[in-house]
Amino acid sequence: MKINYPLLIDGGLSNQLEKQGLDLNHSLWSAILLETNPEAIIQAHLAYLKAGAQCIITSSYQASVDGFMSEGYDMEKAHRLIKSAVLLAEEAIKRHISTESPVQKPLIAASIGPYGAFLANGSEYTGDYGVTDEILSKFHKTRISLLDDSKADFFACETIPSFQETKVLATLLKTTKKPAWVSFSCRDGQHLNDGTHIGKCATLLASHPTVFAIGVNCTPPKYISGLIKTIKEEGWTKKIVMYPNSGEVYHAKSKTWRGVSDPQIFAEMAKEWVDLGADLIGGCCRIGPEHIKNMNAFFSGLHGLRT
Repeated sequence: MKINYPLLIDGGLSNQLEKQGLDLNHSLWSAILLETNPEAIIQAHLAYLKAGAQCIITSSYQASVDGFMSEGYDMEKAHRLIKSAVLLAEEAIKRHISTESPVQKPLIAASIGPYGAFLANGSEYTGDYGVTDEILSKFHKTRISLLDDSKADFFACETIPSFQETKVLATLLKTTKKPAWVSFSCRDGQHLNDGTHIGKCATLLASHPTVFAIGVNCTPPKYISGLIKTIKEEGWTKKIVMYPNSGEVYHAKSKTWRGVSDPQIFAEMAKEWVDLGADLIGGCCRIGPEHIKNMNAFFSGLHGLRT
């Protein structure tokens, strides 16, 4: 698969869906829309494609078999809904190409969210699951198998908070047909949320047959430069993916978000990340189409400079 780097990824799916007026207050989060409002997902993808995203991440982050079945869906319906996440991304790209004629067909990353997303108890930000490797493997295996047979270009194993889950995913990904990136949620410029040094993950995945990139998402922008440097210092020679959140914190008293919400400032920070060695860059929570549009203005002058 030929990719021109740096590759611009999309932003947060949930914040765009909320901007479109959708209520995501549900245990399945955005995945509930796979059943109730698939057109809204297509429109969210289109918003990022129109902003210049060259890769969109599917709405399967919280779309697990266990999650759907806990809400009363049977296994066949759960499988069908998970696979539909890629079909919706394909439809968005089809519509985009018919109206915008992009230079290169956008890519699709099939989202594989962490076990903690299913638990919906905040443990995706700690990695403190308290379960065995076998339980984690069973949870991830079916979804990975279903999406491996889709037309997605690669997997995005994202917001991974622990070394335990990294090891489980590394084993499962050895048997997939598709390549994958693995991105971690981190608590500072060196460590995953469970305290593991990110260099330990880099060492584990350095010679992995299908993992073509590692990096970070759902992490404040202030840590990204340090994390890129740390990964590079560990001798990592494959690609680096970075799509942080806005770093905003919700203040209940004032009912406001505070952080790096300005799209232009975020784009300026992205320039530094590219200079430091990031190859795939986008945004996570609270990063929207305007952020991606500003980043695209910068990226448009870099295509073809790095392969």
